[in-house]
Amino acid sequence: MTLGIAFAAIILFVGTAGVVLPNLLLAWNGDAPSLDVALTNALLLNIALILLGWHRYKALTEELKSRRESEEEARRLADIDHLTGCHNRRSFTAVLGQLLAELERRENALAAIAIDLDSFKQVNDLHGHQAGDEVLRTTAARIQRLLPDGGALARLGGDEFVCVVPYPPQVPDRVDQLATRMIEQVARPVEYADSAIEVTMSIGIASSTQMDGVRNGTPSAQKLMHKADIAMYHAKKQGKNRFYWFEPSMENELRFRNELEAGIRRGIANGEFRPYYEQQIDIESGELVGFEMLARWESPEMGVVGPDIFIPIAEEIGVIGEMSEALIEQAFEDAKQWDSELTLSVNISPVQMRDPWFAQKLLKLLVRHNFPPNRLDIEITESCLHDNVGMVRSMISSLRNQGVCVSLDDFGTGYSSLAQLRSLPFDRLKIDRAFIAELKEDEHGAKLVDAILAMSDGLKLPVTAEGIENEFVLEALKRMGTMKGQGYHYGRPEPAAQVLERLNQKGLLSKDKLDNVTEVDFTAQETKRGEGKRAG
Repeated sequence: MTLGIAFAAIILFVGTAGVVLPNLLLAWNGDAPSLDVALTNALLLNIALILLGWHRYKALTEELKSRRESEEEARRLADIDHLTGCHNRRSFTAVLGQLLAELERRENALAAIAIDLDSFKQVNDLHGHQAGDEVLRTTAARIQRLLPDGGALARLGGDEFVCVVPYPPQVPDRVDQLATRMIEQVARPVEYADSAIEVTMSIGIASSTQMDGVRNGTPSAQKLMHKADIAMYHAKKQGKNRFYWFEPSMENELRFRNELEAGIRRGIANGEFRPYYEQQIDIESGELVGFEMLARWESPEMGVVGPDIFIPIAEEIGVIGEMSEALIEQAFEDAKQWDSELTLSVNISPVQMRDPWFAQKLLKLLVRHNFPPNRLDIEITESCLHDNVGMVRSMISSLRNQGVCVSLDDFGTGYSSLAQLRSLPFDRLKIDRAFIAELKEDEHGAKLVDAILAMSDGLKLPVTAEGIENEFVLEALKRMGTMKGQGYHYGRPEPAAQVLERLNQKGLLSKDKLDNVTEVDFTAQETKRGEGKRAG
C-alpha cells in the first residue's frame, strides 16, 4: 500500500512538474509572469508526500527484515537444546524421519544410538548443578566430534542423548567402533572447579535394517528411537558402561517387565503378597527356635512367585516399603499364635534403610499389633552400611533400645570392615549360603567358615548359618561350634497355615491358640460321640 501511494505521488509529481518547472525557469529569468501559487504548492506537497512515502517504505522494509530474522532465530532456538547446542527431541525426530524417508535413494543404513550417562544424579548431588551442566556440555561436544558426515546429535532431556549415523549395512562394525570410541572419550575426566568429574555411559543401538519397513515420516523415527532405548536399558541392566544392539528378545523382556510392574502394584492393592516362613533350628540340640519371614507373591496369573523376581522390581519402582510393611503386619499377627519363645526374623531392603523414619515406623507397627520387641530380629545386608553409616547406626540403636534384635545378613559377601562391625551394635551375624555350600566341596570352604566363626567369637556375636541343604553340611557345622541354622534340609518355606499345623504337632502354639485348638478338638470329639450314639 505504501508503495502504491508513493507510485501515485510520483505520477502526480511528473504531471505537476511538467507545468510548474518551465514557468519557474521563465519566472527566474524574468521572461514570464509570476508563478501559479496553487500548482507550486501542489508540487511541493507532492514532493513531501514522495519523501514521506519513501521513508515509510524503508522503515517497513527494515521492520519486516528484523521480524523475519527474529522468526528464523526463534525457529532455530526451538530446534536446538539451549545447553548443549545440539538438536532437541522435536527437531531430531523430524531430522530422523527425513533421513529415513530418503533411505530408498541411498545405499547406506541408519543407526540410531541412544545414550544415557550412568549415575549422573550423583554428579549433581556431589558437585552441584553447574558442574552437571558442564559435564553435559562436554559430553555433547565429545560425541559431536566423533560423528561422521551425515550424523546428527540430540539431547532429549536430562542426561539422555541420541544420535543417528549413516553406515554401510555390510559393515556394522563401523558403528561398533564408533560406540566404543564414544564410551572411551566420555569416560575421560571433566575438569570443573579444581575437580575431575568422571562419568560413564550406557549405549543402545538400533538399525534401520531392523525395521519392518520404512514409512515416510515421524512414526518410523519414533519406532527406531524406541528400539535404541530398549537396547540402552538392557546395557544398563547388564552393568552399565557398555553398548548393545537391539534384539527382539529385549523388547519381549521389557514388555514382561512392564507387566510385572503393573502386576506388583495390583498385587499390593489386592493383598496377593503373603509371608512364608523358614524354620530356624538350634544346630546343637535340633530344637526349633524361630522362623525367618520370606515374601511370596501368590499371583492369580503366574502362581507363586519367588522374591528374587519381584523384590528388585519393587525396589526400583518405589513400592518396597508399602509391600514390606504389609507383610510385616501379617507376620506379627501370625507369630502371635506361636509359642512366645519362638522368634521372628524379617529381612529389610537397603531401600527401606534410606528412610530416616524407618525405625519409628517399625516400632509403631510393634505397638499397633502388640508384638513383643524381643521376639523380633531385623536382618539388614552389608550393602546398607555404605549408603549412610551414620543414619544406619542411629536406626540400629533406636531399634535395639526398644528390645529389637538386629542381625547382619549375608555376611562375607559385601565390604563391611572390622571397624564397622565393632562400631555398629549388631546382635548376630548370618553367614551367607555361598560359604556354607562350599563345606561339601573342599577344605577351603571349611577354613573360610572357621575364620568367620573365629571373628564372630572375638566380636562376641552369635551366628546363624543359612543354606544348610544336607546332612553332610549339618554335621560339619556341628563340629565347628554352637549356632543357629536354616535351609532346605529342615524344610522349605511354608505359609502360615502349614506353620500352625507343624507347631501344633510340636506343642509350640501360644497358650491362647492352644486353648482354641483344644476346644475345637474337644467339640469335634463330642460331636463324633453323639453321632455314634444316634447311629447305635
